[in-house]
Amino acid sequence: MQQDNSGMLKGLIIGVMAGGAVGALVALLYAPKSGRELRADIKEKADGLMEGAEEYISAARSKAGEIVSDAKKRSDQLITDAKQKADSLLEDADKIISDARTKAVPLVQEGTRLKNAVKAGIDAFKDKDERRRS
Repeated sequence: MQQDNSGMLKGLIIGVMAGGAVGALVALLYAPKSGRELRADIKEKADGLMEGAEEYISAARSKAGEIVSDAKKRSDQLITDAKQKADSLLEDADKIISDARTKAVPLVQEGTRLKNAVKAGIDAFKDKDERRRS
């Protein structure tokens, strides 16, 4: 919305300047003056328009600098926010992995005990079978 107003204001200023220049030129050309006076008036009006244009350009540069500064501040804030989110996600992931490891250790130990028990059962069965055969 603000950009639309800025564009309208810019168009209005350019229109006023262009209209003023054309109006001044027409008035000078139709005024009953000598060539020397006419040239002096045209030079005076042109100088005035150049000053106005320079002021407009200076104001535009100033506004552009403000916009760039504001954009830089916003981008810096976005980067800071993104870094904080990434750090938070990494902390959450580390916690999940740590929790998974904590829960996995008893399961691995239980699996190892089960494996040893099965192996002992197989070995006992083999011993019993060998004794029966002899």
